Amino acid sequence: MNTNQDSPFGPVIYSYTRAQAVADGVQVEVTKTAQEAGIKFPVFLTRTVFDSFVTVPEGVTGQDEAGRLWDIVWMLRFGILRSRPGCDRIPVAFYVRNDNRAARLVKLIATCGALDIDDTQPAITVMMPDED
Repeated sequence: MNTNQDSPFGPVIYSYTRAQAVADGVQVEVTKTAQEAGIKFPVFLTRTVFDSFVTVPEGVTGQDEAGRLWDIVWMLRFGILRSRPGCDRIPVAFYVRNDNRAARLVKLIATCGALDIDDTQPAITVMMPDED
């Protein structure tokens, strides 16, 4: 029998906060760069996005992390501007070069939700399409 009156599901057994995810390196905060691009909410990238599209692969010339991060947050900004009001999941597309050949189109997803379990201010998370 459920004796917890606050939730029909009972007490929380385990939670993983965004603060823990940042501390563990599962998410990377890029709010400062996002603010420079005109985004007002805190912005986070999943580790997979950061490692795949911000970190410059060894041997790739003419690339730097600051420029690659800027490309992501700038295209996130355009995705936000193109989105419908009330939409909490938007596509983000940009071109990136992970080798010394032509750039390829990358499609990511940005979601908007609470900053953390105990902080309901909006925050944006940019992730791979198969991440949640």
